[in-house]
Amino acid sequence: MDLGQFRYFIGVDVGTTSVRAALVDGNGCIICKATQSIQIWQPKDNYYQQSSTDIWQACCTVVKKITDGIDPHCIGGIGFDATCSMVVLDQQLQPVSICPHANPDCNIIMWLDHRAINEAELINSTGHHLLSYLGDTISPEMQAPKLLWLKKNLYSQCWNKAAHFFDLPDFLSFKATGSFTRSLCSLVCKWNYEYKNEQDNLLSGWLDDYWQAIGLDDFVHEHYERIGGNNIALPGQPIGQGLCSTAASELGLCVGTAVGASLVDAYAGCLGTVGIDLTKIHVKNEDITCRLSLICGTSTCHMMMTSEPTFISGVWGPYNSVILPGLYLNEGGQSVTGKLVDFIISKHPFFPTLKELSEQKSISTYDYLDQFINDNGIENHWAYLTQDLHILPDFHGNRSPIANHNLKGMICGLKLASGLHDLAIQYLATLQGLAFGTKQIIQAVERKGQQVKILLACGGLSKNNVFLRCHADVTGCPIVLGKEEDCVLLGSAMLGVSAAFPRYDLRTVMTTFSSAGEVVQPNLDPHLQQYYAKKYQVYLLMQQDQLKYLSIINDDK
Repeated sequence: MDLGQFRYFIGVDVGTTSVRAALVDGNGCIICKATQSIQIWQPKDNYYQQSSTDIWQACCTVVKKITDGIDPHCIGGIGFDATCSMVVLDQQLQPVSICPHANPDCNIIMWLDHRAINEAELINSTGHHLLSYLGDTISPEMQAPKLLWLKKNLYSQCWNKAAHFFDLPDFLSFKATGSFTRSLCSLVCKWNYEYKNEQDNLLSGWLDDYWQAIGLDDFVHEHYERIGGNNIALPGQPIGQGLCSTAASELGLCVGTAVGASLVDAYAGCLGTVGIDLTKIHVKNEDITCRLSLICGTSTCHMMMTSEPTFISGVWGPYNSVILPGLYLNEGGQSVTGKLVDFIISKHPFFPTLKELSEQKSISTYDYLDQFINDNGIENHWAYLTQDLHILPDFHGNRSPIANHNLKGMICGLKLASGLHDLAIQYLATLQGLAFGTKQIIQAVERKGQQVKILLACGGLSKNNVFLRCHADVTGCPIVLGKEEDCVLLGSAMLGVSAAFPRYDLRTVMTTFSSAGEVVQPNLDPHLQQYYAKKYQVYLLMQQDQLKYLSIINDDK
């Protein structure tokens, strides 16, 4: 690719607890990064809220840090990704509170907020065909249930004042450019927009009968203006005229710097990994449609592209052209995986002592546990440490493939023990449980005729060697990491490249800017595989047993 005068591009990633930015050169190498924490309010259980003002200020802070000393004329474009949280603004483009206590700072319902469980169940009861794109069940983490909750519970305070409902990635594009254009990624994946190839009338993707059936016919009468209307762009397409003067001043960049249509954060990670050329590392270069990307953040998203639409119960999609034009995407997932691992460790009685021991060695608590596990394996492998302990990791419900937000975590095999060994095997059993969840998602995909031959991983848990080893051994698939470990930021920067050079399609940008790093090959030892097969059988039985418990308890309701 000929990048002309431009030497750098910027990727901005808004995660659950922080905003990060990276300066990327023309070879796809991250030159520097910066991070800024952002605030979360939790007024009640299952309520999670943020401030769009706080988040945008953090975006400006990190971009200024990574561009300090850089000529802004050398920066070709910027791309944004973010969690699929929902932002609410009024007619004057000011925040509208979504808080039950009317906190004026809180105008974002976060992605993991579960206040709208009843509304999700109401929507599911309609049986509308759009639900088939959601594995037959809409999650309370999606936007339609949250919108319905706002209408039912905060009509005067919020619903009646709201002029604009944004997915957070689209809000960032709006702040950068002043344009109300929405990314097809957000609308299809989180707002129940039905996109068909080369749609002549973009408004036809909003299905009137769906919004009428769920009690949100307001949008029909308004021609969907509050949620995007027909101002829609494919990911990476240029938004507006680039950076507006206000945003350019706040970010320290040039007016008109190209801004690419955004992606949901996990989708940016998929963009940054899925196109890696594997031939140079002696891994069979399987077609892009045989690869499953694991985007490991606060939650883990399992993303796979297909050339034809594939409907899979309990797995979201097929989403048309939400990353690359003409390809469909299916998304499985496990909720709050990273948070779960932290929870298992931090709630254990030995945790304070573990922190002290780790600090004495100047290593993280994870590294200390990994080292302990490796040193104390039995039968020549640490995997067997958990033969009497089994953990079902659905502590925040099951996203895929059961798609039941009422499921809870389970631990089988607890003893009257509170030392390091007990903590280590609970930690290991959690990582194994997460790997079994991935195996279950892969099996659901393969039952529909798709093949998964390679896993690609990025994000926080992908830096955990035991997590990677469990996944490789349990699934039997090699795991490939990107040369740049921060593939989410890299994918976000690719959006800026695509916007700056519309003559290059996003697939060309993807293959140019991404390259392979470490490869974790599976251990196919027959004894180990037999052991994991038994553990997986226990995992499935724990799920089935808990569904029976729920049925018994709710039998008379």
